[in-house]
Amino acid sequence: PFGEDGTVQGLLKLADLPFVGAGVIGSAIGMDKDVMKRLLRDAGIPHAAFLCYHLKEKNIISFQEVAAKLGLPCFVKPANTGSSVGIHKIHNRDEFSRALDDAFQYDRKILFEQFIKGRELECSVLGNENPLASLPGEVIAQHEFYDYDAKYLDEQGARFEIPARLDAKLVAEVQDLAVRSFKVLCCEGMARVDFFLTPENKLYVNELNTIPGFTSISMYPKLWQISGVSYAELIDRLIELALERFQQEKKIKNSYQLNPGS
Repeated sequence: PFGEDGTVQGLLKLADLPFVGAGVIGSAIGMDKDVMKRLLRDAGIPHAAFLCYHLKEKNIISFQEVAAKLGLPCFVKPANTGSSVGIHKIHNRDEFSRALDDAFQYDRKILFEQFIKGRELECSVLGNENPLASLPGEVIAQHEFYDYDAKYLDEQGARFEIPARLDAKLVAEVQDLAVRSFKVLCCEGMARVDFFLTPENKLYVNELNTIPGFTSISMYPKLWQISGVSYAELIDRLIELALERFQQEKKIKNSYQLNPGS
């Protein structure tokens, strides 16, 4: 929040400054998992089934209803957080109550989401109007799921297959879905699209990250590196894309003067 959710992007637009990555709407959509999933659903892009609740509904959220509609285990997530903060995997009623309380600490809107058993894949996307997708990679979590500890605290929390071991048909399908999701969610510049791949080779889009990790060991630049774009070239291209969009937006009229006598 206040970095990846469109707020800083809005401030930069008010200051008339170019910036890398998604604009206000793409950033806000990328942060709000509820809105993101509804747009993916409307576009016919496969995703995990979900239920959304607001804080005012907290006392009527039913464990039986969630379990009946999504099955167990399932996940609960604050709608507007990143890095797996406030996310819990629920196996039973006791975990449900504790997870519900914790998730509502981080947002006034939460999601329950179907558990998809499968491999976790990631694909980097780069571009504005004509985005391109990298080769996909795979995250192999050593925890029950790829939680905050696995991402940031436990050096053995996950290992990575870069590129992922997939046949050419699946690689093309991942890339196509990544680009489609990028466009549907109004993204620009860069994003990392995360997937689940079931044992039956069915792909589901999990979410899209508009400001992915960008250290030399992060997935986003590493996927571009194996796709033929070096770290330095990637930074150059992202700056070029930001300046390209800035110049295009300069040409758009944002005021209107009525013709006297019209």
